[in-house]
Amino acid sequence: MPQLNPGPWFAIFLMSWIIFLLILTFKINNFNNLNEPTSQNINKNKPESWNWPWI
Repeated sequence: MPQLNPGPWFAIFLMSWIIFLLILTFKINNFNNLNEPTSQNINKNKPESWNWPWI
């Protein structure tokens, strides 16, 4: 039964997947991120104190 002998097709299968994954990663990494992350405001504003008119 030739399908049980991994010699002829396993190397082709492995090399084709490696090439496929390499091409895919390069294509995915070439995309630009449309929503660039913005830096968050580090300075926190001091909260305003509440004005209680009945005290």
